Amino acid sequence: MGNTPVASHAVSDVAFDEAPLPAGTPEELAGPPEPVQFAPVTRQERINSLDVLRGVALMGILIMNITDFAMSYANYMIPLGSWLPVFTGPYAKVNTAVWMLRWIIAEGKMRALFSMLFGAGAILLTDRAERRGGGDKVADIFLRRNMWLVLIGFLHAFVIWNGDILFWYGITGLLFLYPMRKLKPKTLIKTAGWLLLVWVLIAGVGRSTGVFFTEKKGNEAIAAVHAGKTLTEKERSAIVSKVDMDKQWAPLRVDTEKAIADHHGYLKAQATDAKNSLQSEQGIYFGFLDVLIFMTLGMALYKNGFLTNQMPTSVYVKTAVIGYLISVPLTTLSVVMAWRGGFEIVKSTMWLYGPYDICRVSGALANASVILLILRAGALKWLTKRIAAVGQMALSNYLLTSITCQFLFCWGPTHWYQYLVYYKLYYVVAGVWLLNLTWSPIWLKYFQFGPVEWVWRSLTYWKRQPMRLKTTAAV
Repeated sequence: MGNTPVASHAVSDVAFDEAPLPAGTPEELAGPPEPVQFAPVTRQERINSLDVLRGVALMGILIMNITDFAMSYANYMIPLGSWLPVFTGPYAKVNTAVWMLRWIIAEGKMRALFSMLFGAGAILLTDRAERRGGGDKVADIFLRRNMWLVLIGFLHAFVIWNGDILFWYGITGLLFLYPMRKLKPKTLIKTAGWLLLVWVLIAGVGRSTGVFFTEKKGNEAIAAVHAGKTLTEKERSAIVSKVDMDKQWAPLRVDTEKAIADHHGYLKAQATDAKNSLQSEQGIYFGFLDVLIFMTLGMALYKNGFLTNQMPTSVYVKTAVIGYLISVPLTTLSVVMAWRGGFEIVKSTMWLYGPYDICRVSGALANASVILLILRAGALKWLTKRIAAVGQMALSNYLLTSITCQFLFCWGPTHWYQYLVYYKLYYVVAGVWLLNLTWSPIWLKYFQFGPVEWVWRSLTYWKRQPMRLKTTAAV
């Protein structure tokens, strides 16, 4: 999830042993206080809109992450250091168009939506259990569930793929979401707004400023060398910093060759990425804001009925129109200016990162609104039903996607790492989507949960959960 990101947050788990609730009642993730018996929530109690949104977000995240799988995180934002040329050569036009569309449609927006659903899941986890008398057991289950998610994320990062997001989600959930669960929607939205402002200053303004001064000081030190001056220690450090930054922005050919060799086979690939995984997991002290903003917003949007499709149709129409009027033109301008400037590091960073989070918020809300309008109209049921199955098994599909892509690009005999033309990466994306959409509904014909969801629940309650549908009678 490099940036990639994302962990799933299935939003149903167990129900108390009492009279059945009406279909559509919000699910819970928390277990009941002993000695009450409990069982998995029935299918009728799931909230379809959340499953569909989660499925779309999960699959959409691969639009960005495929570059990380296939070319390394250094090429995630702009593939300037790939083995095969992207913006020059015979495929330059189609590659450039695909890269721009990726930014306009999905970059950051799918991850934002996924984080919103995780925040909504925190409310679903606690609210229903508390209303049914869960008491202190609610906090216990919430704590253990997120602790297990941290471990799953840690293992995912080191054993499968260094772009993990589960670890970040689990840590953020442990630190912030439970204490925030009782806040009113308006308070949560205001909190998300202030957090967004802080994050824009750190990640947008701060990153652009840092790149500008690193480039400026490095160029000044290099000019001093050409002038025959003796460099100070500070000037030598400035040159080193500039060189390191430039290599990260556009990796050298020799570094790309080494990366290809280092990602050939499971053991070599995972050993190579272990350092990046450790840095990513340690970065929680800084990067948690990136997900906390949207988790907080998701908590508010669940409480006010937006994510559960309970608001008037006009709200979703207005949100979609306003969201796209902000995100599409602004993102388009950003990518076009970066491209026209030859992807020069300072100008590109300012254009791409400056409006990045504003476009994420507006674009994610617009995308969600369109999906909810489609559901409200009852359109594309043949597709939304399959997407809902993907969302219901989001954690299993998240890990399956990582394993599939790592096998194709690094571990397996195909070894496509750095060897596919950029636009052809999206053939792989389509193939993984087809896999998600095919196996998820088939699995759910026979089982109550996805396989990893079942393990997660069993560990959370420290009790083997019923799995096959025939053993999970409706309560």
